[in-house]
Amino acid sequence: MLHTLLTCVCVFPLPIRNQVVEMFDHAYQNYMDHAYPADELMPLTCRGRVRGLEPSRGDIDDALGKFSLTLIDTLDTLVLLNKTTEFEAAVRRVLSDVRLDNDIVVSVFETNIRVLGGLLGGHSMAVMLKEGGQHMQWYQDELLHMAKDLGLRLLPAFNTSSGLPYPRVNLKHGVRGPETRTGTETDTCTACAGTIILEFAALSRFTGDPVFEAHARRAMDFLWEKRQRNSNLVGTTINIHSGEWVRRDSGVGAGIDSYYEYLLKAYILLGDDLFLQRFNIHYASIMKYISQPPLLLDVHIHKPLLPARTWMDSLLAFFPGLQVLKGDIRPAIETHEMLYQVTKKHNFLPEAFTTDFRVHWAQHPLRPEFAESTYFLYKATGDPYYLEAGRTILDNLNRFARVPCGFAAMKDVRTGSHEDRMDSFFLAEMFKYLFLLFADSEDLPFDVEDYVFTTEAHLLPLSLSTSDKLMKAFTQEELDDSNFDWTCPNTRLLFPDPAFPRNLREPIRSAVDKSCPRPAPYREPGMGRPPLRAQDFMANNPEHLELLRRMGVSLIHLKDGRVQLVQHATQAVSAVAAEDGVRFMQEMMELSSQQQKEQLPPRAIQIVSHPFFGRVVLTAGPAQFGTDLSKSSTGVRGFVTVAEPYSGCTEITNAEYVQGHIALLQRGQCMFAEKARHVQKAGAIGGIVIDDNEGSSSDTAPLFQMAGDGRNTDDVTLPLLFLFHKEGNILLEALKEYREVEVLLSDKARDRAQEEDSPVDEDTSPAEEVRPPEEEAGPTEAEADSAQPKEERDSEKREEPEGDTDSSSQSVDELLADWREDLEAFQQMEKDEL
Repeated sequence: MLHTLLTCVCVFPLPIRNQVVEMFDHAYQNYMDHAYPADELMPLTCRGRVRGLEPSRGDIDDALGKFSLTLIDTLDTLVLLNKTTEFEAAVRRVLSDVRLDNDIVVSVFETNIRVLGGLLGGHSMAVMLKEGGQHMQWYQDELLHMAKDLGLRLLPAFNTSSGLPYPRVNLKHGVRGPETRTGTETDTCTACAGTIILEFAALSRFTGDPVFEAHARRAMDFLWEKRQRNSNLVGTTINIHSGEWVRRDSGVGAGIDSYYEYLLKAYILLGDDLFLQRFNIHYASIMKYISQPPLLLDVHIHKPLLPARTWMDSLLAFFPGLQVLKGDIRPAIETHEMLYQVTKKHNFLPEAFTTDFRVHWAQHPLRPEFAESTYFLYKATGDPYYLEAGRTILDNLNRFARVPCGFAAMKDVRTGSHEDRMDSFFLAEMFKYLFLLFADSEDLPFDVEDYVFTTEAHLLPLSLSTSDKLMKAFTQEELDDSNFDWTCPNTRLLFPDPAFPRNLREPIRSAVDKSCPRPAPYREPGMGRPPLRAQDFMANNPEHLELLRRMGVSLIHLKDGRVQLVQHATQAVSAVAAEDGVRFMQEMMELSSQQQKEQLPPRAIQIVSHPFFGRVVLTAGPAQFGTDLSKSSTGVRGFVTVAEPYSGCTEITNAEYVQGHIALLQRGQCMFAEKARHVQKAGAIGGIVIDDNEGSSSDTAPLFQMAGDGRNTDDVTLPLLFLFHKEGNILLEALKEYREVEVLLSDKARDRAQEEDSPVDEDTSPAEEVRPPEEEAGPTEAEADSAQPKEERDSEKREEPEGDTDSSSQSVDELLADWREDLEAFQQMEKDEL
C-alpha cells in the first residue's frame, strides 16, 4: 500500500502540472486574442465583454470598469507559472493602455480585490524579479503608483458616519449622489465592507501613506462592534449608516465569507493580535452553531439554534482552506470530502445545493474555492487523495467547460449547458491553486511561504509586517494549552496514522452517494406515531393543529389573509417534540424553496461538429409533445439546416435539404405543434425554434415548455426544442461560418472527451429505457403562437402540473407566505460576490 501511495505522488506532478499550464495558455491567449482590452472574455461568441455594449447582467457587471480587468487580475499568475516574458509584456500593456479615471460606477469590493489586489500582486512580483537581477530591470514602481491612484479613487466610498464603505463608487467623480449614480445606497454585505484590510494595509505599507489602512481598520472595527453579542455572529447585510442588520442570517458563504478570511489573514500579514483574537471568537461561534460536520448551515444571529435555510452555497467551499490555516484539520477534511462528493455527483459544485446534496441553483461560474481548499489540505496532510481531487477538477474543466475560445461558465450543471462568461477570477485563482497543487518546489520561481494569498489569490509579501510577535510565539520555552489558539499545529503530529484522514472521509462519501437526508432522531418508547410532515399538513385539520401545538409551533392569521408559522421550542411538550417542530419548520421552508424554483427540466443543444466537438452547449426549452428527450439515452443527432419558410407555418419548400436534418425555425405566426408537423412531413429528424425577440436570453428570461395546439399531438414524433434569441444566434453564427454544423439534442450534454474519438451512433431513435428524472417536474409555463395579434400570440399561459392534487396543496400555499426568500437570496448572492 505504501508503495502505491508513493507511486501516485511521483507520477502525478510533472504531466499534470504541464496540463495546468496548457489550460491556462488556452484561456489567457484567447482573452488576449479576442477580448483585450475589454474587461472579460465571452468565450462562446469569441469577443470581449464591454460594459454598456452587452445587455446588462445587473450587479455582476459592477466588477467591470473598462480597465482591462482580466489582464490586471492575471499578472501575478503569469509569474507563478514561470511566464516571465509574458508578465513583462503584460505589465507594459497595463502601463500604456489602462485608464483608471473612467466615468463609470464600479463595485468597491470587486475593484479592491481584483484590480487593486492585482496591481499590488503584480508590483510584488515585479520587485521580486527585479531584485533577482535578470528581469524587470526597467521597473520603477509604476504599478504601485497606479495602485495608489486607484486607492485614492476608492477612498470617497468610506466617507460615511460608520466608516463602512458605500458598495459602489464612480471612478471619476467619487460619491456625489444621484448625478453620479452613487451615494444613494444604504446597505452593503458584510464581506463587501470587511474584505478591504489586506489590500489597503499593503498599499499603506508599500507607499508609507497610512490613510488606506486606517480606513480599512475603521470598517473592520465597526463590523466587530455590531456583531450579535450573545452569538458572536454577524449578519449578511448591514445598513452602512445606522449599523442595523438588514439580513440577519449568518453563515460562512456568500455575503460573509471573506470577512472571516481577512480577519485571520490580516493577523498573518500584519502581525496584529487583535485580528486573531476577533477571528478566534467568531470561529468558536461558527463551530458551535453553523458547523454540523460535514455541513455548514446558515443560522439566525439572534437565534443561532434556528436554521435559516436548508441549502448551502458554493462560496463556502473556501472554508476548509481557512480551517487549515487555523490548524483545525479534522472538520476541514470532513467538509471538503462532502464538497468533493457533490462535485463528483454533478461534475461541478452547483451555486447552491441542498442538505441531501441535490441541485438547488444549477449554475457554476467556474469558481475556484474548491480548488483552493484542495490545495491547502494537500499542503497540510500530504495525502495524495487530494491530488486525485485536483485531477477531477482538471478533467471536468476540460470535458465540460472548455470551448474553442476559452472556458465557459456552466449555466446548468445538470444539462452541461454554457453561459457566455469567463470571469477574471478563473485566471487569477483557479490556475494558481491547481499549479501549486501539482508543482514541486523547484518548479516555483519563488517561495510561496513568503506570501499571503488574498481572497482573489493575489500575492502580498509577509515582509510588509512590522510586528515580531509571531517570532516571539515560537521562541517561548514553556507553552500552555492557550497558546494553541495562536499558532498553527504541525499536521505530522496530528496524523501519525496515515489512514486517519481516510477514516474521516469514508462515512461522508457513503452519505453523499446515497443522497440521504439526516436520519430521524431517536424516539422514546411510547412517544406515539411519527411526527407531522410538512407535505401532509392541512391548516383546517384540527388534529394537525393539535400536533403543531405539541411541537411548539403557533399558527398566526395575518390581517391580509395570510397565515404565518412561528416556533417556540420552549412551548413544546418535550425535547423530542421540539426537535420535531424544528424539522417541520425546515421542511416547510424547503417546500417553499422547491415551489419557488424553476422546476422545468431544461434540455441541451450540444454543437458536436468541428471545431466545437461538443464543447458548446446551449440551454433549450422542451415541448409538451414529440420525443421526450429525458427518456432517450442517446438523444437525437444531426446536421442543422434553416427551413424555408423560416416560420415553418406552411409546407416546407426546401424539403430536400430538411430531410434527415434538424430544422431551424423562427418563433411566431403559428402554433409550435404546427411548425413541428410541417418539418416532420418534410423528413426532419428534429426541430429547433429560435426566438424572434431580439436580445432575449435564458440568462434573463425563464424557460418555458412549448404547448400543443389543443388537438391531439400524438402524431408529432420528433423532438422540438426552443432557444432564446441570444443562444439561437450562437447556433446561426456557427452555421454561417462553418456551413455544416452538427448538433446533439438531449436532456444532458454528452461527455466532450468522447466526441472527437467516438461518434454517437447514427441511430437516433429514442432508447426504450426510461431514465428517472433528477427532480419531480413542477408547474410548467406554456406558450402557443397563433395568427392572432402580436400581443395575444406572444402571451404565455400557466399550466397546472400533471398528477393528482388535493386541498392540502392549497393550504400549504397559504402557509408559505413568509418563506419566499430563495429568489431574493440568490439575487443578494449575485450582489455579494458573483
